Amino acid sequence: MANNPFEVEAIPRRVMPLIFMVDTSGSMGGAKIAALNTAVRESLNEVGEISKNNSDAQIKVGALEFSSDTQWMYPQLEDSESFQWQDLQAGGLTSFGAALNELNDKLSKSHGFMSEPSGMRAPAIILLSDGEPTDEYKHALEKVKGNPWYKIAVKVAIAIGDDAQKDVLAEFTGNIESVITVHNVDQLKKIIRVVSVTSSMVASQSSSVGASQTTDGMTPVVANPNDQVVDSIQDTISSDSSLAGVDQGASTSNADTDDWSNW
Repeated sequence: MANNPFEVEAIPRRVMPLIFMVDTSGSMGGAKIAALNTAVRESLNEVGEISKNNSDAQIKVGALEFSSDTQWMYPQLEDSESFQWQDLQAGGLTSFGAALNELNDKLSKSHGFMSEPSGMRAPAIILLSDGEPTDEYKHALEKVKGNPWYKIAVKVAIAIGDDAQKDVLAEFTGNIESVITVHNVDQLKKIIRVVSVTSSMVASQSSSVGASQTTDGMTPVVANPNDQVVDSIQDTISSDSSLAGVDQGASTSNADTDDWSNW
């Protein structure tokens, strides 16, 4: 059969990675990890819809859990429209340095997640933690900070309760305003949705990375969309009365209100 001369060939969509880094140490047990599992699973339904309706970007998801060890939920990024979240369990220490090394390894074109032939968009990375690192993380953090994909990624951290080390989370995001602190299960569930959906929408619509690179051929050229994500989250927190107990950035207005019994 002859080819239809009027048929338009579909342009492959660039891939936007959405990466969850989840602290599954022992202190995350009970209501915290249960609420997290539920919230991420529900949020991914919306992320899948965002991806489905975006003609230029396909959102794929990766999930890394870290406690005494680190483990990716799946070895490769999976399509957000069909992603199956596997419930995480809590136990062990908080190997944040090891998690950063894993992240740095996967933010690689040669042997990691960033090798899609259709091209890549800057990733969105969401870090969730309720404590402080139990391993040496400074060296790993400095190493990943040199990664071109990390530099341009949307990075948001959700601090789960007062015991979370916001200064460490701010080191990761590069901006204290990108750290959101929640104090109970309802806040955790809602903020996971807000951050997941907002980050996905902004990152999937930002400038793409592929053919457009600097002259060294290594550093992607793209505007950093972090400010847009932070502003959008701030607007949502301000306008939603159910999020009045959430702290953004350095705020401690709601300190000492932790309650993780309601589940």
